[in-house]
Amino acid sequence: MQVFFGNPRRFALSPCALTIGNFDGVHRGHQKMLQRLRSEADSRQLPAALLTFEPHPREFFARGEPTARLATLRDKLVFLRQSGLVDYVFVYRFNHGFSRMPAQDFVQHVLGDALQARYLLIGDDFQFGADRRGDFAMLSRADGVVTEAMPPVLVEGERASSSLVRNRLAAGDLRSAATLLGRPYQLSGRVIHGKKLGRTLGFPTANVHLPHRKPALDGVFVVEVETEAGCFGGMASLGRNPTVSSTQDYKLEVHLFDFAGDLYGRRIVVRFLKKLRDEARYDDLSALVAQIELDAINAKTYLTSLQREQA
Repeated sequence: MQVFFGNPRRFALSPCALTIGNFDGVHRGHQKMLQRLRSEADSRQLPAALLTFEPHPREFFARGEPTARLATLRDKLVFLRQSGLVDYVFVYRFNHGFSRMPAQDFVQHVLGDALQARYLLIGDDFQFGADRRGDFAMLSRADGVVTEAMPPVLVEGERASSSLVRNRLAAGDLRSAATLLGRPYQLSGRVIHGKKLGRTLGFPTANVHLPHRKPALDGVFVVEVETEAGCFGGMASLGRNPTVSSTQDYKLEVHLFDFAGDLYGRRIVVRFLKKLRDEARYDDLSALVAQIELDAINAKTYLTSLQREQA
């Protein structure tokens, strides 16, 4: 899979079969769409391509209000590569100029001149261009491209969507979110230096850099952590640490069971398996430590039961 940033006209690529969207989380609805795209691309002897945007338009229009996002661009590209369904990914910078592009100009200059789309697969509710005036009807009238709308994908009777995944994560329903995603929800990032308070409390943590201002979930969780040294069970706190911090910034702090080593500067993947509780403010550190000890017991109990189920 090749990834291109900026105007694809610079790369002199051949015509393609194309889909467009944010693909935040690359959930099972997205996966079905990519399977359909791959099939149509192969039947037409065209490469399968995806056009996506950075930042997420939802973030761009938030006007300073934090917006939950399921995956970083890096993780999204990893999921797409692992799927094996896409040959090219085009990442367009979503800025004020792009947001004000008339829909007809988008069809002519982006889809036609730049991407040379010969087959286009879009969601049934797809809208685009300034004031979202572009729609399926406009695309279906474009010359030289066959346009099809992808019907909704139902997972356990519900329409699979990034918004639904966000809602499930916000509610702490990780099992339902994993069903919609086709895998446990995960975040990845580099381990950075923190205040190192965890080690003084008996629970050293890896502090993971969060590139977005607002995560899709918060609380204390049972996790599985993928590192260069292997996978380890653990527990994680994702939130604002109200007992020891007054900042409004979110932090992801992960304690790994049965691990001894240095993770600073390393990229790790944190998979969220079960929510233990919401964040809480404690009167003193001794009360916080007592709760963390209980969290550790509950997390280890859950991981043991999970291992038995998988045995």
